[in-house]
Amino acid sequence: MTSKADIKVKVVKKNKDMNQLSAGANVVLNIIFILAVIIVVAPIWVIIMASITSESALLTYGYGFWPQEFSLRAYTFLFSKGSIIGTAYKNTIIATVAGTILCVCSVGLYAYPISRSDFRWRGLFTFISFFTMLFTAGTVPFFVTCRQILGIGNSIFALFLPLSFSAYWVIIMRTFYKSNVPDSIIESARIDGAGEWRTLLQIVLPLATPGLATVALFAAIGIWNNFFNCLLLVDEAKYYNLQFTIYQTLNSIRFLKEMASQVGSLAAQIADLPSETFRMAMAMVTMGPIILAYPFFQKYFVKGLTIGAVKG
Repeated sequence: MTSKADIKVKVVKKNKDMNQLSAGANVVLNIIFILAVIIVVAPIWVIIMASITSESALLTYGYGFWPQEFSLRAYTFLFSKGSIIGTAYKNTIIATVAGTILCVCSVGLYAYPISRSDFRWRGLFTFISFFTMLFTAGTVPFFVTCRQILGIGNSIFALFLPLSFSAYWVIIMRTFYKSNVPDSIIESARIDGAGEWRTLLQIVLPLATPGLATVALFAAIGIWNNFFNCLLLVDEAKYYNLQFTIYQTLNSIRFLKEMASQVGSLAAQIADLPSETFRMAMAMVTMGPIILAYPFFQKYFVKGLTIGAVKG
């Protein structure tokens, strides 16, 4: 006679066998993942090798997985004395850090009340947030608001303040709050005498860390890569961000190379300026910090991407 314990052991073994991959399937999946990693990493490796190759060797032999002629001239030129890359780097880091913190705070504080079923005006504020996703005022009102009303034109605030709030992430965080913060926990905190701020800071935010980390990651990437705000709102070079400075520098090098034949004695020096290698070096300088920051958000990233997913 079979006991209940034996039946339970058989069910557990059956479920374990159903979820376990065969040796062949495991090998195939490992090969697929290895190929995927190679496809992703290979272009980055080529960019790194191109950035430490001399300009003449790159133009002669083309791109490769190893430098034909090692040279750090592109990086030397990039961070040379008098270069505004250092200032642009500082502006971009300040804007990214400040903008990310503001975005996380504003999105988290806006989304939390509209996720609460006992908040009387949650429908109105949800509609206001959603409405701005459907209709935008356009470039001219944006320019007038930032320049004349807010007065942030030609300042470092122009690099991050317009990007410090996102209606899209408000809707996402609202769903995350409703899915991962049960009302019973909030009611228990109220019974224990916790106020709204204590409930938010000590109970809700620890449960919402994956969602807020995802918002922080995408906000940081958006501010770091932003080009339009600097182009539209900033006139002085001391407030340029990294992306716009790179754009300006590439245009200057391209213009000098086109005019090299008309400069006379300086033609040889101008023709020797790094162009393609400089482009690759700037690509590495631009994407390096974001790549290094990603591992710190990785443990929250997967869970944050499943916000609102159906759970079995």
